[in-house]
Amino acid sequence: ILVLFILKILLSKSTGSPDDRHPLTEKEKEQLIAEWTPEPLVPCGSIEKSPPVTIVESKIGKHVTINGVECLNMASMNFLGMIGKSEIEEAAIASVEKYGVGSCGPRGFYGTIDVHIQLEEKIAEFMECEEAIIYSYGFSTLASAIPAYSKRGDIIFADREVNYAIQKGILASRSRVEYFNHNDIDHLIQLLEEQAAKDKRNPKKAKVTNRFLVTEGIFINTGQISDLPKLVSLTT
Repeated sequence: ILVLFILKILLSKSTGSPDDRHPLTEKEKEQLIAEWTPEPLVPCGSIEKSPPVTIVESKIGKHVTINGVECLNMASMNFLGMIGKSEIEEAAIASVEKYGVGSCGPRGFYGTIDVHIQLEEKIAEFMECEEAIIYSYGFSTLASAIPAYSKRGDIIFADREVNYAIQKGILASRSRVEYFNHNDIDHLIQLLEEQAAKDKRNPKKAKVTNRFLVTEGIFINTGQISDLPKLVSLTT
């Protein structure tokens, strides 16, 4: 009986009786609307004057003209110094005259053109591999290529200073990550030896575990160059 009484009290408090509810009349609704004053999302007088717009007025190279002033370009991604080479500019002009500016759609739908195939063939020949594939920009390359090979349960040995796109690709792979100190091959060797010892203790797991080494040729965060020949020798 006591339990039923408590349940009755709880239900009556949560729902209430129809007589306890007093709907507003139309006059009361109109009065509330008339009295309501909306508040601005941003307080008046708090908007600061916008900074001047940065306008680039020259070719993007080692130096760049901004708002009429020649400046040293510290934000360039032109690692290979391709900007400003006459042969590349001439090839770009010829491509625009033949194909127009952009295919206006993803390559997988209707954007593949003959130069895509030719470039992939040249890259594959240079790298001495069967095939190569090119992406439209670096972030999509890294974010899809890394998880395409490395899966959950695999191990990735990565430089601690790899760029943001590589970090996201590693995260998407859901693999175990072992970061070695920036450009520190000795630390990498130490991690590899520790993993080899673990593999000896559990050879069955080691047999089904893939291992990958992820780094950069020229680090975007530090500008340093990695010792790729030495790194490659550690994978054999």
